[in-house]
Amino acid sequence: MTYALSVALQKAVYAALSADAALQALVGTAVFDAPPAGSIPALYVSLGPERARERSDRTVQGARHDFVISVVTDAGGFQEAKAVAGAVSDVLASALPALDRGRVVTLNFVKARARRDEAGQQRRIDMTFRALLDDD
Repeated sequence: MTYALSVALQKAVYAALSADAALQALVGTAVFDAPPAGSIPALYVSLGPERARERSDRTVQGARHDFVISVVTDAGGFQEAKAVAGAVSDVLASALPALDRGRVVTLNFVKARARRDEAGQQRRIDMTFRALLDDD
């Protein structure tokens, strides 16, 4: 197994989301590796937790990375957040991101969960994607 491709995957996903015109039209520059300190935008996209598992064979080192991308808003409903979540899904489904080390074999949507925070002030959609990576 290798976890060495995690940084390359994170950089590629962040770059793809940050550069997409349709997503920019919805959230501007509010795509974060972590929510910003201080004033938080009313609507933003954030890269989240990740789990990696063994996927090596005799010929190549590799791993399966399940990672979360969240859409968070303080809007009263989910419509705006769902539009952004759809745009995120479109970006990641459109083409396999190029890594600066290794390669993405596949990248697929796995699941999503839309929910309100306990105080009912924020809406959040957590989407899980699965990337199969080879370090060749």
